[in-house]
Amino acid sequence: MRQKRAKTYRKLMSLYCMSFGFREPYQVLVDSEICKLATESRIDLSKQLSTVLQGATKPMITQCCIHELYLQGKSQQPAVDLAKAFERRKCNHRDAIPGDDCLASVVGDTNKHRYVVATQLQPLRAKLRLVPGVPIIHINRSVMILEPPSEETIRVKQQKEQQALRPAAAELAKLPQQPSDPPRKKKGPKGPNPLSVKKKVTRPTSTRSTPSSPGGLSIGEKRKREENNQQPTAACKRKRRRKHGGGPTSPVVTTT
Repeated sequence: MRQKRAKTYRKLMSLYCMSFGFREPYQVLVDSEICKLATESRIDLSKQLSTVLQGATKPMITQCCIHELYLQGKSQQPAVDLAKAFERRKCNHRDAIPGDDCLASVVGDTNKHRYVVATQLQPLRAKLRLVPGVPIIHINRSVMILEPPSEETIRVKQQKEQQALRPAAAELAKLPQQPSDPPRKKKGPKGPNPLSVKKKVTRPTSTRSTPSSPGGLSIGEKRKREENNQQPTAACKRKRRRKHGGGPTSPVVTTT
């Protein structure tokens, strides 16, 4: 198998594993037609299934499909021997029915058992594309091919991804209930930045009263009045001159 095809198949199986819960070993339902083609083309069916699905596989076949091989005579004895080597899947059909109807009934509407279907019947493949999460394998010119996911499979995958993003019912019950229509704020002119506006400084008014003198004058007025009274005396002191006597100074007599 080419590396590019192997990478594509690996991505497809990771999609089925993550979105639909597939796990190894993968249960592969095979029909009578693919057993006949494998014996004619000399294909190791079990090995090719493991290579395509990129993991361990468990091939399975129903009793109705084996009954179809028996009805085709001894020429299909190698295909019967190959089918007997696979695990028998009970289909609960008392009377044998066609193989495609049997496989469709085993898969069901939801493929809850997570089967991979390997078939060459075109009507059965078209029917299984309507069921989400069913990988389909067929052989084309001795090459085993894993079909891309159907539209129904992709739709269910996207739906599960959307549900995984939403909170569960238990988590929603714990959350506080909010009003459906919260009030919207009216858009208007914005005010100035409060951090850039200089706050107004309020100075406290002084209630102290200037003390007054007993005569009814304040201390300031009293000081001005005293300075005015002292100015003439200071001028007189400046004009006084020293008198120099002509005679000798008399000796100072000290009395004891």
